[in-house]
Amino acid sequence: MPEERLSSEQVFTGKLIGVRVDRVRTDSGRETTREVVEHPGAVAILPVLDDGRVLLVRQYRYAVGRELLEVPAGTREPGEEPQVTAARELREEVGFDANRIDEMFVYYISPGWCNERLFGYRATGLTEVGAQPDQDENIEIVPIDPNDAPALIAQGQIADAKTIALLYAHLRDA
Repeated sequence: MPEERLSSEQVFTGKLIGVRVDRVRTDSGRETTREVVEHPGAVAILPVLDDGRVLLVRQYRYAVGRELLEVPAGTREPGEEPQVTAARELREEVGFDANRIDEMFVYYISPGWCNERLFGYRATGLTEVGAQPDQDENIEIVPIDPNDAPALIAQGQIADAKTIALLYAHLRDA
């Protein structure tokens, strides 16, 4: 490895994330500090209706201070397989089960400071079963034509990376 960890200190442990500060030696021999946000990983799901429209959710995001139009998504439970998380979040947030949940990609959210991996899925063959959002979630389900996505992105209505990535991957595959 190009960097050797010399020491590590856990400086914060929360409900969702942890933060540690590592002292490392680089391959050039220089010692420096790395701050790492630890996250259990997450999934994002693009639910596709039989008529080709996709289901997004509109919800307020405190960290950015505004409502965002996003794909349903959620954090993995300890030991939970990503596809199981995807099925659970699809049911909870938009109230659908899927005949198929296909992985589209896996990527790191921001590898310069965070170890979170996001698994992106497309869900098809949907059957409505009724949403069961978490107590602190206020979600509006918004069906859109995926061909409208580039305009919604340009207008800033869709502004988060997971949604943009899934929509463009879906359009690429269409």
